[in-house]
Amino acid sequence: MNYQQTLNYLFSSLPMYQRVGNVAFKKDFTNTLKLCEAVHNPQHKFKSVHVAGTNGKGSSSHMLASVFQSAGYKVGLYTSPHLKSFTERIRINGIPIPEQNVIDFVARIQPTIDEIHPSFFEMTVAMAFDYFAEAQVDIAIIEVGLGGRLDSTNIITPELSLITNIGFDHMDMLGNTLQEIAFEKAGVIKNEIPVVIGESQNETTPVFTKVAKEKNSDLIYADQIELNTADYSLDLFGTYQAKNIKGVLASIQILRKRGWNISEEALRNGLANVRNQTGLKGRWQVLSDAPLTVCDTGHNKEAFDYIIPQIEASAYEKLYMVLGFVNDKKLDGLIPHLPDAAAFIFCEPKVPRAMKLERLAELVAPYNLKADFVQDVNEAIALAKSKATKNDMIYIGGSTFVVAEIEEL
Repeated sequence: MNYQQTLNYLFSSLPMYQRVGNVAFKKDFTNTLKLCEAVHNPQHKFKSVHVAGTNGKGSSSHMLASVFQSAGYKVGLYTSPHLKSFTERIRINGIPIPEQNVIDFVARIQPTIDEIHPSFFEMTVAMAFDYFAEAQVDIAIIEVGLGGRLDSTNIITPELSLITNIGFDHMDMLGNTLQEIAFEKAGVIKNEIPVVIGESQNETTPVFTKVAKEKNSDLIYADQIELNTADYSLDLFGTYQAKNIKGVLASIQILRKRGWNISEEALRNGLANVRNQTGLKGRWQVLSDAPLTVCDTGHNKEAFDYIIPQIEASAYEKLYMVLGFVNDKKLDGLIPHLPDAAAFIFCEPKVPRAMKLERLAELVAPYNLKADFVQDVNEAIALAKSKATKNDMIYIGGSTFVVAEIEEL
């Protein structure tokens, strides 16, 4: 198979959470371990940092990777989902996995895939671990896919675990309370391995304290220690990054104590060049200036609690919001907080999980928002552009999949 045929095989034969939802979520490690066993257990052959959390784990993972890269290390980075190309998920020093490596891996492991029918995510985890082991990376930054305790990535023993924060997301799989969700995220805490919590919360602190004590793991709350975040320039925009950077700085402090040689210059350089060195996109990304057009992958109430004040702090005459969502998001806590003076254009990303426009119309109807409904993401953006003047603002988001479909991204 060539690269496109390989991708078609994977997309068509393996259940993909991003497309079909929780039917693709496997609640044990059986398949992941079998896939890794078929390629000689690469998960034991490289050092790692494991990053979990409701919001900010992608940005934090990219920050850590950039800092290690600036310190001269060979750095693997595994994240999900991808925006434009599958190969974005697996990088070394910012460079995506070559298409030929994807072809070769699937060819090697196809008998096992056909035998056990893993999920798409289980397969990509095994591919990433195999690639990092083969390339002999110095360290790999591994972002959790969903939850933590039962996530396919949770077969590594990292140098450190970082949990950014806990919010209400994926409740159909992780639980209906912050405590239940925190318990799932706390599953990344390993015996005698330090853990950093980016944000302390009254509901979740007892959960993390209990698990860390059981695991004999040092527990550090990044928002409770002295960190001079103002000393660092970050090339990622979005007010929410102020929280993410605290978790990253606390993690670097601990990793230095564990023998990693990260100078102050490397730390500064890494944080100042995250996008350049790792290829991160879609986090408060400015697409144009007149009108100011911004996209962001934030997709739950906690993310919008930061996004909306940042929108309101921007300079514009009129605000247009192009929004689409997936159908497992709880929007009743989000919609009432949307700026009621905005003109909304709701759209529907091209994934089976997309929330249908008819359902969106029902949900927003009680709030009397000024809204248009346009199915195609780029047609919705074009409508916003046709209405906006150069002094207006267009915000595009609500889902990673809306951002992924933006043609100019």
